[in-house]
Amino acid sequence: MRLSFYMPFKPPGHVNPSGDLIIGRELSDSFAGAGHTVRIASRLRSRWIYWKPQALVQASLERQRVCREFENDPTDLWFTYHSYYKAPDLLGPSCSARLGIPYVIFQGIYSTKRRRSLKTLPGFLLNRRALMAATMVYTNKLADRKNLLRLLPEDRLLYIAPGIHPRQFDFDPAARKMLRTRWRTDGRVVVLTAAMFRPGVKTEGLEQVIASCGALRRNGKNLLLVIAGDGQNRTRLEEQARNQLGPDHLFVGTVPREDLYRYYSAADIFAFPGIQESLGMVFLEAQSVGLPIVAFRDWGAREAVINERTGILTPAAEPEAFTEALSTLLGSTAQRRKLGETGRSHIRDNHDISRNYQQLMRSMEHIVEHHRSS
Repeated sequence: MRLSFYMPFKPPGHVNPSGDLIIGRELSDSFAGAGHTVRIASRLRSRWIYWKPQALVQASLERQRVCREFENDPTDLWFTYHSYYKAPDLLGPSCSARLGIPYVIFQGIYSTKRRRSLKTLPGFLLNRRALMAATMVYTNKLADRKNLLRLLPEDRLLYIAPGIHPRQFDFDPAARKMLRTRWRTDGRVVVLTAAMFRPGVKTEGLEQVIASCGALRRNGKNLLLVIAGDGQNRTRLEEQARNQLGPDHLFVGTVPREDLYRYYSAADIFAFPGIQESLGMVFLEAQSVGLPIVAFRDWGAREAVINERTGILTPAAEPEAFTEALSTLLGSTAQRRKLGETGRSHIRDNHDISRNYQQLMRSMEHIVEHHRSS
């Protein structure tokens, strides 16, 4: 297949890293690795574009440019990754119709509460238009599938489980020995957390981990909190960690994703609430290495973590339960090992991106074949 590939929220290679960019890149790489041709249709970013008149003019001009380009060098299918009320797909519906090719969306999101606010109503309507125009909408969240069924028939929806390449997140005993020596763990249980230190829910999540570990330390738990990441709120988080944990914390800075498996390998527990996370790739990665997870159950972690089997998920409304879950795992090497081993198998059985994206590509190929025959 020849694919027109578009990411409305952030174009490929955007300077601000995120899980969305990782998924977008892995989709593109998977398509190319399977022998399909991937062409970036546009780099137009549509985040809140409907409140930017000049950007809307730019979007109109971009639609014309894309259509001219792809009329001269046609593709078989238009593939949009991630359309929702903040960043609706303004190109795919009209461009695919003009070009006469099928249109699909991966990670389409439908939230009816967004029509209740004047701020988000335009985005809701534009995103609904895109979803209704799609031949097929793929979702990697069961909660999103439930919401999408309020708009679309079941035969236009397909759940594709989120995934990673497990071989990139294998346990590394040499890295564990080296890093724990560098960190001078001295018998302490290592709790690892990782996120960008940006304002909002990422920082709130890190603050929860710091507060919980601080409370447990004051209660006599022998732990070391290792915090991976960097960003605007680093000074604030460092001050909180000093006050809560004294010497029992360590900031290691930004860790390239290709090196994260080494840090997971050196830890004993991975803890991060995942507030408002659509998924949280770190939960998949940490489990793949064999770490038990502690997270909130209200958002995306529940898509990746099996409560009481690969980790412990707690209600966001009860932060003390998050602390208690950490305490439970800090006190039991056997339970950490059991959850970690189950998590490693869980990722390989259910969240192997190569296997899951084969299902996606078979569906796309069927759509293209049906379109050609009709």
